Amino acid sequence: MAHSLSPECTPLKLAYDSCFNAWFEGYLQPAPRGLPSEERLKRIEQKRKEYDERCGKLWENYRACLQKAVKDSGLTDMLKEARLENPLTDIPPPDSGKSPSK
Repeated sequence: MAHSLSPECTPLKLAYDSCFNAWFEGYLQPAPRGLPSEERLKRIEQKRKEYDERCGKLWENYRACLQKAVKDSGLTDMLKEARLENPLTDIPPPDSGKSPSK
């Protein structure tokens, strides 16, 4: 796995990546066929809670470290400027299925 933006954040990143990948593997397990929609919603909620319990704190710690690293490296103003120039306010439309022109 790749290193983080800041060396002191790398152990936090590796711990979070490991937790997330293990959780996501279980998340991708298909629900049994014929499961009523109510049961599917319960399963989704259960997976969300499972993520929060297992990986939520790891994510918060890693995120806080990244935010500090961004600030300490002087990237805050650059990120603000980039967000103003190219705001991500709308979800891009899905690809129409046409092959890209060359």
